[in-house]
Amino acid sequence: MKIDIKSMNLEEQTAYLSTLGEPAFRARQIFIWLQGGAVSFHEMTNLPKALRTKLAECCWITKPEIVRRQVSKLDGTIKYLWRLSDGNCIETVLMRYHHGNTVCISSQVGCRMGCAFCASTLGGKVRDLTPAEMIDQVLFTQMDSGLSVSNIVLMGIGEPLDNFDTVIRFLELVNHPDGLHIGMRHISLSTCGLTEEIDKLAALRLQLTLSVSLHAPDDETRSRIMPINRAVGVERLFEACRRYFDCTGRRISYEYAMIDGVNDADWQADLLARRLRGTPGHINLIPLNEVKESPLKPSHRVAAFQKRLEEQGVTVTVRRKLGGDIDASCGQLRRKEMQRF
Repeated sequence: MKIDIKSMNLEEQTAYLSTLGEPAFRARQIFIWLQGGAVSFHEMTNLPKALRTKLAECCWITKPEIVRRQVSKLDGTIKYLWRLSDGNCIETVLMRYHHGNTVCISSQVGCRMGCAFCASTLGGKVRDLTPAEMIDQVLFTQMDSGLSVSNIVLMGIGEPLDNFDTVIRFLELVNHPDGLHIGMRHISLSTCGLTEEIDKLAALRLQLTLSVSLHAPDDETRSRIMPINRAVGVERLFEACRRYFDCTGRRISYEYAMIDGVNDADWQADLLARRLRGTPGHINLIPLNEVKESPLKPSHRVAAFQKRLEEQGVTVTVRRKLGGDIDASCGQLRRKEMQRF
């Protein structure tokens, strides 16, 4: 099998090039080409022709194909459906904010977490993405849109911490000064609450933002809409979040999709405020995107819920709803493509 050279870090590429009898500086040249979006070794004009031919024989370069590209008429949000080399599809969303452009990327093909409000999990998990396939979402979104990406959110299809080693490699690659060089403080990683992996991430002391998909402050509600909670529990999740903050000093963002009649009651706001006491963090309320296959509906109590939290000293934001006219909710566009076959 050919080698996925783009998924290697610079040290691994250097070691590989040495097996071909090439000096270390060639690896850096190749790394810069790959992280700049090269799709063929023959583009790498500062390499000897013989080396380019050898690399083409032994290695391959990932290149996603655009299946569908939707542009919101409301706010300019762009949603991509990419086809990967094995025929599977994933989604990426480019969102425009006053502080810069943010790309929301996928980490897996499908998802096995089973959250009731998310279209990504319909059909389950197919496979993990590779580091190169994650990098490609940033690279090719920039190249196609002509817009520079300054912020990355790992909140697309898949659970990032369920693909832990790949995600860590992706972070290393995307942060590298010879690559996209996007700083950790400009990257947000979202998890549904894999506590052991949160501890592993904390031990690395990366300065990214951890976003926890909470969506309910009590075990009964959270277990109903998020099966992962049956194995973890809210209290254990918050304990892991406290350890994460103690280890990294980074405030956690708690994502909370507002679902009508499920998690939007006053008593749930009060319990949420109590859960957060003593742990720096903030709540990001999310107006629910409707999923056709789900009976869950958007709450009409977002403002009242926000006010009740703020009265108890909780820092609250309401996520700006983007791309409402282009299937912007995670997994919707991929689901439509799957249903065609």
